Amino acid sequence: MSTLEAPVQLRNVVRQFGQQRVIDGLDLDIAPGEFVALLGASGSGKTTLLRSLAGLDSIDSGQLRVPRARAAVFQEPRLMPWKRAWKNVILGLRIPDAKARAVQALTEVGLAHRLEAYPATLSGGEAQRVALARGLVREPKLLLLDEPFAALDALTRIKMHRLIIELWRKHTPAVLLVTHDVDEAILLADRVIVLADGRIAEQLTIDLPRARDTGQDGFQAIRARLLGLLGVEVDTPAARPAAVSLRRVAQG
Repeated sequence: MSTLEAPVQLRNVVRQFGQQRVIDGLDLDIAPGEFVALLGASGSGKTTLLRSLAGLDSIDSGQLRVPRARAAVFQEPRLMPWKRAWKNVILGLRIPDAKARAVQALTEVGLAHRLEAYPATLSGGEAQRVALARGLVREPKLLLLDEPFAALDALTRIKMHRLIIELWRKHTPAVLLVTHDVDEAILLADRVIVLADGRIAEQLTIDLPRARDTGQDGFQAIRARLLGLLGVEVDTPAARPAAVSLRRVAQG
C-alpha cells in the first residue's frame, strides 16, 4: 500500500499532558476500507489516539492526516433524550432529505420500527444501533469505534459484531476499533495493533477467512500471542502447539 493512498496517516505524532507523553512519536497508516483493532492496557494511549483522530483533541507535534468525512461511536450512545431516534441520527446535519436519510440509516441497523422512539425506551443494543446509524448517515471515510459494545450483554454483542461487519462491507469505510476484548479484535479486524506507552508494541495481520469464530485454525494461536503481548500468560496444552499455527498464519 502506498502511503499516499492511506486515508489515515500519522507521522511522529506526540500528545502529552504536562510532562507525560500519552502518544509518543507514533507512526500509523490505515488503508482505505481497512478494519484495524487497537488493543492495550489502560493508560496505553488508545482513547487519546482515537480522540485525536476524531478531532476532539489536538496533537502537540507531528503530522496527522485524516479524512474530513469521519464519525465516531463511543461506549455510551450519547443520544439526546428529548429527541426521537430518527432526530438523533441526523443531529447536526443540514441536508434537505434529512428524515429520509435517517429512515434509511435506521433501516440498515434494523430499527425501522423504532423511528419515533425516545432514547429512554430503547434497549442498550438499540441505543448503540442508533449511535451507529448516526455515524453511518454521514457516509464517513473513517469510522472510529471506542469500545462501543463493552456495556452490552454477550448475545447482543454477537449480534452487533455481525451487524458492524455487514455495514463495513456495504459502506467500506476505514475503521479503527478501540477494545479491551482480544477475541473481539480477532473476530472483527484485518489488523490488530497493540499499543504500549503511546507507541506501537506490535501489530498482527489477521489472515483468517470470514465469517470467523474462535474454533478456526490459527485463532487460538493469535489469541495467545496477543494475550502475551498484553502481559497475560497463556500456558495450556492447546496454546503451546498453537505457536506453529501462528507462524503459518503470519506467513500465509
